[in-house]
Amino acid sequence: MFVGITNTPRDYAWGSHLAIASLLGTPPSGKPEAELWLGAHPGSPAVITDPSAVGGARHLAEWIAAEPERALGEARAAEGRLPFLLKLLAAAGPLSLQAHPSTDRARAGFDLENEAGLALDAPDRNYKDPFHKPELILALSDRFEALCGFRPADSVQRIVDELRALDATMDEPEPEPLDDLERHLAGTDGLRDTVDWLLRDGRGEDTGEVAWLVERVVALAGQAAFLAGGSAEIEFPAELATVESLAAAYPGDPGIVISLLLNRVSLRRGEVLYLPAGNIHAYLSGLGVELMAASDNVLRGGLTPKHIDVDELLEVLDFTPTPVPYLSPASSSTPGVTVYQPDVPDFRLVHIEADAAADGSAGSGVPMRQVALAGPAIAICTAGGFLVAGATSSVALKRGGAVYITPDEGTVTFAGAGEVFLATTPA
Repeated sequence: MFVGITNTPRDYAWGSHLAIASLLGTPPSGKPEAELWLGAHPGSPAVITDPSAVGGARHLAEWIAAEPERALGEARAAEGRLPFLLKLLAAAGPLSLQAHPSTDRARAGFDLENEAGLALDAPDRNYKDPFHKPELILALSDRFEALCGFRPADSVQRIVDELRALDATMDEPEPEPLDDLERHLAGTDGLRDTVDWLLRDGRGEDTGEVAWLVERVVALAGQAAFLAGGSAEIEFPAELATVESLAAAYPGDPGIVISLLLNRVSLRRGEVLYLPAGNIHAYLSGLGVELMAASDNVLRGGLTPKHIDVDELLEVLDFTPTPVPYLSPASSSTPGVTVYQPDVPDFRLVHIEADAAADGSAGSGVPMRQVALAGPAIAICTAGGFLVAGATSSVALKRGGAVYITPDEGTVTFAGAGEVFLATTPA
């Protein structure tokens, strides 16, 4: 069964006014359009375009609750929930630094906060549900900028060394804040100690040393930009430019310094990051397709006025330095079908591309792509148009359109030209 779905983009302040509308060919709302949610998450469940086709249900969560076996298939009916959430994300400014918990941590935290009587919408609540929230992001813009994971210790040290060199070029050098930073980094658990210090002492009324460090790092980033304009060689220009942009968005925030401890990545269109539990990250700018486990559990770590639970964040974070967590496509024998499968049972992303001029199928001139489904799926068309057919029915899917696909459709054929992103469960 194919069920047409739609939704209204979330108007978070950091969102782009035009990127999602331009991608889908829809009129811009005049507000920021940050995220378009396609799923059954209660925060913004997808709206069903023809409720009469599903017994009058207005949105996807309502239909799944009423007819779980029909909507999810027999194998997942007992779970009663769609395990993934597909989004289009368009960032015109930086999001908060954040990490997501493991399943065990989420379940324990959710139970503890329930026992404590915290309302689900309480501003100081960490766990809105008992689920983990791994996620991937595929870049749709020419560049998608992000921070993700802690960089190696030698790389952090080279950044500090560059800050010291920049400080020496200032009219009034002030190396003391950098001394404080290095002292914390040099501890037996340097990254953890440094993040703890920055967040615990850098928020509130008496910010002391941390405030001085943030101010000095921002000034040194400005000095780097000045010197680079005079053709001086800067080893970490992207990282220091990020400091300036973060300071403009979140002046005085300790997350500005934390950003220098993290990998700075610029994705090209089509490249993918996978962010497992414990990976600290922040999207800075760009348009992408985001796919995640269906959860709302976020532990924030800076670049935000919202609640930060430092103790819980430190328990969730993985401080192991790691390379940029690119996700390579799984091997596929089908041209024009690229599958991204992280090591979780909640989701996989399928990227479908077809060009009628380049690859007609069976002499008809109409390209065909096939995807075998093992569970429910959601597809959104971002270019061109397709006739989508399964075992029981078919639907026309054009740019800007989205459809929910029940598992009984089996192997689904996309006949046409353009681009589709399909979220589903692993085989």
